[in-house]
Amino acid sequence: MKIAILDDYQNATQSLKCFELLANHEVKVFNSTTRGLGQLAIRLAPFDALVLIRERTAFNRALLSKLPNLKLISQTGRLSGHIDVAAATELGIAIAEGVGSPTAPAELTWALIMAAARKIVPYANNLKDGLWQTASINPQLNGLGFVLKGRTLGLWGYGKIGQTVAGYGRAFGMQVMVWGSESSRGKAVADGHTAAASREAFFGQSDVLSLHLRLNEATRGIVTAEDLARMQPSALFVNTSRAELVQTDALEQALAKGRPGYAAVDVYNSEPLAADSPLLKIPTVLATPHLGYVEQDSYEVYFQHAFQNVVEFANGTPANINNPDYAAHVKG
Repeated sequence: MKIAILDDYQNATQSLKCFELLANHEVKVFNSTTRGLGQLAIRLAPFDALVLIRERTAFNRALLSKLPNLKLISQTGRLSGHIDVAAATELGIAIAEGVGSPTAPAELTWALIMAAARKIVPYANNLKDGLWQTASINPQLNGLGFVLKGRTLGLWGYGKIGQTVAGYGRAFGMQVMVWGSESSRGKAVADGHTAAASREAFFGQSDVLSLHLRLNEATRGIVTAEDLARMQPSALFVNTSRAELVQTDALEQALAKGRPGYAAVDVYNSEPLAADSPLLKIPTVLATPHLGYVEQDSYEVYFQHAFQNVVEFANGTPANINNPDYAAHVKG
């Protein structure tokens, strides 16, 4: 099969051990992202199979209809609304799903919390400029960092990642408070944590608030400007899940008003994030370039399954197919 691996920004996939699985296929790795429909259609038209790195490229009906040779989309991790599944099915294109791991995103979440709480990045950057124990040359921003012990860690969502982060919080002596579905709150209480009394209390009482929700139509824009306005000026808002969970521009506006006082984010509405993004100009924001799953061990896990799904499909034994009805639409 002719296979394309999309959006490998760091040209990392060819160095993975599992890349050997594709040894009997013709593989092209694209390191740059193309957004235009026409450009994408021209780039991808020759390929029988595409391997996607999470949601870095979206596939709507218009694009899928311009890819006559495409038979398989092999997804790293789970689908998250970036592929028009109905259109793919109608066009006879199979979508194979992979697996993921909560470890890397949970660890990155905690790294951001630690770094933001102690202002590690500005301290380190200013030290290179000869400024000792200086977080900012702006006196209003040159305050002290804070420890996590004894403070309240608010988690919206208590799935695998949320549970792992909760464990980190407990190990650091934090009071863990969970908001989310009734089942999430019940599971958190069973694990010895606290369920927030209300949504208002959750935002108002969290010293550190971290989102761990799946993105779907019910959760899109679920965090509102009113929610953020209830946070304390000393509070830290963390989002390593999906940018679309927060209403458009609500976080930037909330930070400008000082509630919450700080944010640490790894996800954005448009990626790669433009260098002139307003978010990057806010000095109280710690921003990283969507690194949640971007590390060696996670890549091996993600691509091992994605490549194996390609091999199984090529061998006529498709596995982990999200849309099995595609087969009824395959032509000739």
